[in-house]
Amino acid sequence: MEEPTRIMGIDPGTNYMGYGVIEIIGGKPHAVVMGEIDMHKIKDAHQKLRYIFERVRNLTETYSPTEVAFESPFFGENVQSMLKLGRAQGVAIAAVLDSRDVPIAEYAPMRIKQAITGRGSASKQQVATMINSILGIDYQPRKLDATDGMAVALCHYYTTANVLTQLTSGERRKGLGGDSKARKGSSSWETFIKSNPERVKG
Repeated sequence: MEEPTRIMGIDPGTNYMGYGVIEIIGGKPHAVVMGEIDMHKIKDAHQKLRYIFERVRNLTETYSPTEVAFESPFFGENVQSMLKLGRAQGVAIAAVLDSRDVPIAEYAPMRIKQAITGRGSASKQQVATMINSILGIDYQPRKLDATDGMAVALCHYYTTANVLTQLTSGERRKGLGGDSKARKGSSSWETFIKSNPERVKG
């Protein structure tokens, strides 16, 4: 019997990492779980990465997603913050693949907000309100990282469920800030670091 489509979305972070899991039933998304991985009390950077790996691997084993989507790191002026966020995302991706061989997708932050609210500049609170409306739930998290994680899962569902996306084998996603575009962004970041080594501090 074929596994039902179950999508896990992850919003990477270095203090809080949000996650959400949806299952597609009758062509509609239904909430399975959402929450956040709390790391703000862990001071050692390497221990944080270990904790991220263990928790994400456990989530993957517990909820058995068939697809996993991540929010791609946004480009900011603080290089150190970008590097830390990139490490956190990389460890989380490795944890997923260590547990299950599933497709991985990435989406730009503005694309995720646009998919959920229709506005790429929407606030976290607006995203959270729409998540509750879309899924027919009344979830009031302590931190909005949880609904951000769920937003990533829903963005992936909306993108892959699009008939045009399926017909163009993912090229549509490139234009919407996912997959190919996200990978291109990562490549651009690597080029930036090589071209500006003085901006990276040891």
